[in-house]
Amino acid sequence: MTLLQDRATGADDRYDHVEVHPLGESIGATVSGVRLGGDVEPAAVAEIRRALLAHKVVLFSGQDHLDDAGHHEFASLLGTPTSPHPTVRGEGHGVLAIDSERGKANSWHTDVTFVDRVPAISLLRPLTLPTHGGNTVWANTVTAHDRLHPALQALVERLWAVHTNLYDYAAERDEKRVGGIDVEEQAYRDEFASQVFETEHPVVRVHPETGERSLLLGHFVKRFVGLSSHDSADLFTLLQRHVTRLENTVRWRWSPGDLAIWDNRATQHYGVADYGDQKRLLHRITLAGDVPVSVDGVRSTPRLGDASGYSALA
Repeated sequence: MTLLQDRATGADDRYDHVEVHPLGESIGATVSGVRLGGDVEPAAVAEIRRALLAHKVVLFSGQDHLDDAGHHEFASLLGTPTSPHPTVRGEGHGVLAIDSERGKANSWHTDVTFVDRVPAISLLRPLTLPTHGGNTVWANTVTAHDRLHPALQALVERLWAVHTNLYDYAAERDEKRVGGIDVEEQAYRDEFASQVFETEHPVVRVHPETGERSLLLGHFVKRFVGLSSHDSADLFTLLQRHVTRLENTVRWRWSPGDLAIWDNRATQHYGVADYGDQKRLLHRITLAGDVPVSVDGVRSTPRLGDASGYSALA
């Protein structure tokens, strides 16, 4: 039975070691009945992974005991952690700080698509939250593909796009304020730009575990191969509009003790920057993935940069 058949028959709702409650028809589920850490039993880990593949993002609450070490230990049960980021230093234990004082993830993206070995899974937990706002929204890039008109599907399944880290939210700064950016922020930007990555990815990739087809887009896209900048911009806007339709998304309001896990091969996400100057800090760990493959079996190709030091291949 395929994953799609599982979802149609409800077979993916049978869990013996965790409780899974869908949040919407297209994407998202809460998972409870498990205390996360390095000692989660294999059967429960397998069910969490099955829920992740079915629902694309799974959300846990009440995991206040987790620190960076426990976060990393649990992540290691699901896959092989990568380095924090291809160019930006992390916090140890493979952790990348998503810090509002350095940049805000308020743009639709899939994590680290500017390298050839796109992470398979991301795990994110909050440390400091604003009093209001700061939600995260995820979109299902599989259903976005499946709901395209057949003529559009035929078009995008033959297209390739160049992704680059020069568009990474992690390097964004507010240069409009009086005085510009300070020395520390400039140093962070210089670190980020210390190595430029560009990779050609198929616009439609085949998921290595489920066989589903998903749109591989997001804000790291520089242009479509063979198209003019104007045509690239227009087509990108059209496709992103399908990805981010509200019916195709789930929105999570963070609380202390939460942990979000998403399938980075089948989603985009957006951190909503509606909390003013308040502090928002979350820690992310990503797990090694494979090189995306197009519908006709061609692998993504790096144009600039060597990502082997960032991540092994899954």
